[in-house]
This record gives sequence, C-alpha cells and structure tokens, in this order.
Amino acid sequence: VKLQAGDETSLAGWKLLCEASRGEFQSIYDRLEVSLEERGESFYNPLLSDVCKDLTELKLLEESEGAQVVFLENANKDKDKTPFLIRKTDGGFLIIYVTDSGQAQHFSQVFQVAKLAGWVPEGVQLEHVPFGLVQGEDGKKFKTRSGETVKLRDLLDEAVRIAREDMKGRIEEEGLEWTDANDATSKVVGIAAVKYADLSMNRESNYRFSYKKMLSLSGNTAPYMLYAFARINGIRNKLGEGVKQDATISLAHPSELLLARHLLSLPELLGEVEATLYPNRLCDFIFELSQRFNQFYENCPVAKAPTEAEKESRAALCVVTANTLKLVLGLLGINTVERL
Repeated sequence: VKLQAGDETSLAGWKLLCEASRGEFQSIYDRLEVSLEERGESFYNPLLSDVCKDLTELKLLEESEGAQVVFLENANKDKDKTPFLIRKTDGGFLIIYVTDSGQAQHFSQVFQVAKLAGWVPEGVQLEHVPFGLVQGEDGKKFKTRSGETVKLRDLLDEAVRIAREDMKGRIEEEGLEWTDANDATSKVVGIAAVKYADLSMNRESNYRFSYKKMLSLSGNTAPYMLYAFARINGIRNKLGEGVKQDATISLAHPSELLLARHLLSLPELLGEVEATLYPNRLCDFIFELSQRFNQFYENCPVAKAPTEAEKESRAALCVVTANTLKLVLGLLGINTVERL
C-alpha cells in the first residue's frame, strides 16, 4: 500500500528490485528470442484512482465490509449478486494477471465491469486466454527433487545439456568430431524442445513434463520436426538445379494429392488459430505434414522420377513442404537447423 501511495523509501527499494529482476529476466527472454514491451503493475498504478472515480460516477461502485466493489449478476439467478473487488479494505488496488485457467471467473468479472462502465468500445472483443498447469511425470506439481519450484533457466539448461549429449553420442558413432556448429545446433534443439512441448498441448489442459519425451526424435516433438525439415531441405539441396522456381506441379499419385491438399489447408488453419488462439493446432498440422511427406517420398521417386516434368514437379513439392515447415515453426518461435 505504501508503494502504491508513492512512499519514497518503498519506491527506491522497489526500483532496485526491478532493475535486478529485469536483467535476469532479459537473459531468459534473449535465449527464448522473446521481445516484450514492459507493462508491469506499476504502469497501471497512476490510472487506478480514475477507475474508482469513473465507477463511482456511474453508480457502480459500492462499499462492502470496508472494501469498494461492483456487484455483478450471478450465473445462478437464485443466488445473490457476486461482489467483484475493485479496491481492498487496506486501500490497495486489485491488479489483473494473465494466469492459469483457475482465474477464469476473475476475468469474466473484469470484463463484465468494463462493459457495465462503458469502457469497451463497440467492435472490441475481450477474451481471457487460460492455460493449464505443468506437472511432473508423476502427475503432481512440477518441482525439483528437493521440493522447490523449477526455475525456467535451469529447465532450459537441462534441455540443452540432454540435447548436446544425445547429439554428441550420435556424432561419435559416425566417427565425426564435435564442432562449434554442432554445439549451436544442440542449443537450438534444446530450446525448441521446451517451446514445442508447451505449445503442442491444448493450452487449457494440464500436461506432464518429460525431458525424454520432448527430446525424442520420434513423435510430435521439436527434434522430430527439426529433423524432418533438415531431411527435406537436404533432399532439396541434393537436387540442385533440378529445383525450378516456376515448375508446374502435377499431381497424379494419391500421396502427392494428399500432401498437396494438406499444404493448401494452411491459410484456413491460420485463420482458425488466430480466432481460437490454440497454437497446438499448428503443431498438429506440421506433424501431419511430415507424415504425409514421408508417404509421398516413399511412393514417388524425386531424383529418379520417370520423366523430367515429374522430377521438377516433385522437387517443387519438396521445396513447398520445406518452406511450409520453416514458416510454421517460425510462427511457433522455433528456429530451424540444416543438419540434426
């Protein structure tokens, strides 16, 4: 409360904590390649008094047990109206947080108050985007062995470490030397695995976090998708001059048709994802895309196609598939690699 009231000592301490925290947060954002425009609680603090003033003028704000609230209609009409807290008894303001699905009722009330006060312009839609909880492999709250909350920095470090060890093992089996490029690739894979594991799940569902599963080279995982891109891109590179930008795509084999139809469904899917805000549908799309490409590649020779026209057509399908994979992975915030 002192901080919100502008107490100088409280403000000075708060600013020191903010600077220290901001530096640590930024190092994580940089690793995740996330850009943010900071809008912390303090940004809204000067505006909160006007919120109370406006609600009072609109005769929506009422006193209840020393606090200031807005009473909202209950979904069950037989029950009393539900109080939505605007200002606590001690004078502190309630701040809105974007949190897990447990806050759904809170945001529903926030939106009701905003609409009652006339703060929502016509044509503007308010929507809460809830997300589930991350659990350990035992289905319980995700914690360290000592029972502490898992830090994101440690989680990313561990994912990169496992990805590096896996890559080193495979490279040594091939009799090759570990290079700086390999090290950079392992970092991309580790970070991608964490991002993809989260985004590939329905955002409202709880899910069990597993390093083994998310770093697997099979199934709907980031390493599998990165491998699929690297493989398809490798096919494109081997074709060299066989890939023509203006090639006419001819679809004769059933697997060619299935692949092309799936590729053409992306624009509609992007519209649906924009409307529903479920990024896991993009993950499902590229996982199915990789499977359909595998079927196409098994049934339709590219480099050894029966005719030059078929070779050019199939090479073009390879290019479109690789570009689509890279595009969708980019939308998910995941970089691609040339070799895995």
